[in-house]
Amino acid sequence: MVTTPYIINEIYDIIQKSTAFELTLEALLALGVIWIVFYKRANARREKPLSVEQRAKLIEEWVPEPLVGDVPANHPSLHTHVVYGRVGKVINIDGKQCLNLASHNYLGLLGDKHVEQAAVKSLRKYGVGSCGPRGFYGTVDVHLELEERLAKFMQVEEAVVYSYAFSTIASAIPAYSKRGDIIFVDEFVNFAIQKGLDASRSKIVFFKHNDVTDLERLLEEQATEDRRNVKKAMKRRRFLVAEAIYMNTGELCPLPQLVELRKRYKLRMFLDESISFGVLGKNGRGLVEHFNIDKTEVDLRSAGLEWAAGTIGGFCAGSSFIVEHQRLSGLGYCFSASLPPLLTQAAICALDKFESEPSIFDELRECCRKVSQKLPSLEDFTFRGDLLSPVKHLYLKNETDFRKEKFLLDQISKECIDTGLAVITPEYLDHMEKNNPRPSIRLTVNRLLTDADIDDAFRILQQVARRVLATA
Repeated sequence: MVTTPYIINEIYDIIQKSTAFELTLEALLALGVIWIVFYKRANARREKPLSVEQRAKLIEEWVPEPLVGDVPANHPSLHTHVVYGRVGKVINIDGKQCLNLASHNYLGLLGDKHVEQAAVKSLRKYGVGSCGPRGFYGTVDVHLELEERLAKFMQVEEAVVYSYAFSTIASAIPAYSKRGDIIFVDEFVNFAIQKGLDASRSKIVFFKHNDVTDLERLLEEQATEDRRNVKKAMKRRRFLVAEAIYMNTGELCPLPQLVELRKRYKLRMFLDESISFGVLGKNGRGLVEHFNIDKTEVDLRSAGLEWAAGTIGGFCAGSSFIVEHQRLSGLGYCFSASLPPLLTQAAICALDKFESEPSIFDELRECCRKVSQKLPSLEDFTFRGDLLSPVKHLYLKNETDFRKEKFLLDQISKECIDTGLAVITPEYLDHMEKNNPRPSIRLTVNRLLTDADIDDAFRILQQVARRVLATA
């Protein structure tokens, strides 16, 4: 049994060992609790219960908030296009056959018969899906085979497969970077990276798009701050995040310069190769191969399988020490149902194609060059996108008002579809994007395009743009 003198001695001992700050904080907390208790009791005594008539009146006057707010009549969600049949070089949109410059089917594997047959065979063997995360009876032998094949293809120790491209980099970043760490990141990174940054709860420092000088300035400022507080700096990890080819601009990141800064300022580097995977490099391994950079200079490389590979999912590749951590800390890996086996088999078939026919990468890059060379012929547009990038952005040359520009580009896109060319204007979550990109028409190149296809596409773009802008 605890006696009163014992309790008093314990309290006295606590007071003796506590600092003045701790005692003050504890006293304020105790006063706060006492005030809340007595304040609520006083309010309860003052409140009078409502009469039956008052309650009835309140219920009669109450108007519930709508579950969904008013949606503008011109909202794109109310005017969606419907695709009929397969998505390939040609696509049927709203019943109209269109040349497809809207889908990220860079290598044309969506229509590959070998991939399709392998996926159907896998469907008959495994069914549609596992209905469980990888760690809970969701791992099938084809998942392990795909991870082994990806690691071998990317020439790294290990790879981990996610069931959705968006969740790959969005899960990888917060698996390593936590509160108190700092991440230096390009201002135009895609939305999946932005969500990964939010989930990390780290300090985020944006540098100007592809501006190595601005990044170096920010790194030097941080180094100066770290020298002033060495103890805090020792606990803080520093990361650098970039895209190999930026979805929002179509431009390559200056990887050699970023690697130099990474080494000088001792950063951990993450590179999203979603667009460059299966596009750049002699063997399609991405920007690291394109610039012939030592693979160990980039700590973690991620990529989606939903672009060049023509399937669903994503993966992270690197050393075993780095990759294995995600099997316990990558939220998208731990809690999402695993990638359906038929789509996993499709990814394995895509890798077979990468390895057996490396000429497909040259064919794609040649198409990218041809499209880039034609871009200056569009008199009403300016453009953005690297020569070798399969993603190009077109901007109105003589328009600066954001809303009007978006409206006109939507009209051009709609009339292009009516005329037989599928192009789109990217949609962004205005209230959630860190740096809302300028409205554009995004062109995506695939290796199946012929010279005649490219000429037809640019002819339609030019004619439709002149017609829409003339009546604006």
